[in-house]
Amino acid sequence: MKQNSDKKTRAVVYTILILLLGAFLAYGVIYKFPTLFQETITKIERDVTVTDKGIADAVEKVYDAVVVVSNYKGDTPYASGSGFVYKSDDKNFYIITNHHVVSGGDNFKITYSDGSTEEATLLGGDIYADIAILKSKVKKDVEPVSIGKTESLRVGDTTFTVGAPLADTYSWTVTRGIISGKERLVEVEVETDDGKKAPYIMNVLQTDAAVNSGNSGGPLCDSNGEVIGVISAKISSTGVEGMGFAIPVEVAVEKAEQVINGDATDYPTIGAFMYDIEEALSDFRYSSYVRRYNFTSGAFIIGVEYNSPASKAGLQEGDVIIKVNDKEISNVAYFRYELYKHKIGDTLEVTYLREGKEKKASIKLTVNKSSILG
Repeated sequence: MKQNSDKKTRAVVYTILILLLGAFLAYGVIYKFPTLFQETITKIERDVTVTDKGIADAVEKVYDAVVVVSNYKGDTPYASGSGFVYKSDDKNFYIITNHHVVSGGDNFKITYSDGSTEEATLLGGDIYADIAILKSKVKKDVEPVSIGKTESLRVGDTTFTVGAPLADTYSWTVTRGIISGKERLVEVEVETDDGKKAPYIMNVLQTDAAVNSGNSGGPLCDSNGEVIGVISAKISSTGVEGMGFAIPVEVAVEKAEQVINGDATDYPTIGAFMYDIEEALSDFRYSSYVRRYNFTSGAFIIGVEYNSPASKAGLQEGDVIIKVNDKEISNVAYFRYELYKHKIGDTLEVTYLREGKEKKASIKLTVNKSSILG
């Protein structure tokens, strides 16, 4: 009986030893080769299905209506950008693009997504809105874009662009982003058809969708594929990432309709030539005067046209306009921004400094015939 008991004891001990040995071996294998037991998990992760297909349907709605705009001087290529078919009649397409895309050229071509090209006629434009309208014959199977609204946009809403960055090398590139800001006031320097420079402030939408120079004139769209703005890459700050700007579609459509209907865009003026304070400081004629009265901001008058609204109101060389209708003016660009909110014939109330003393004047606006006048 004792022998049987010893045998049972030894069997139990052996079993425990074998179990312990197996446990130690298993631990050692896991410790030394952990990846052997992760294969199943890895395979499960790879089987995950992504259901978000992006905005392809929205892109398709506008894609074929986007064109490459080629600007020529004679037969020589001069500039290029993007545009889109805004509307049509029985014979013609009307294409919106930027004024700076067509500025300086004398003949134009548009290229569609299928590679076909058509001649286009420049109907007109607006340098301060940076909008121009081209006319070209109707092309079958291309529908004008759908126009959206900016008033309901929220910061964070999805946006995308379609355009031709780097000329026609990457035509119909689509980039996606969000609305990063609304009613951004961005200072620009517009170039007139006669080559003169004029500072101005534009009220624009901001997006982080990638924008490059060839995107100028192309559409900024919402997630429904409706156009909510016109890209104006010309006012994107060089060296800044993720800050693209677009002219609100309501402004673009208003200017487009004015051009199509033959209504000229006339801007008002007070009839004065102006400097920013920094410019006055760098001009030996005015630098000591500016320092004497410690002028720091405003529109510095360097000349007044004879018999102009400014001269009739008593303004003169050396005066510094600091307010328009109680809106503070930091420089010439902001003066124009406030001035161009008004119509010809309106009366403008201005506050200005003369030899450091604050004065006021009422000025009745007339037609601006020079891009360098305020």
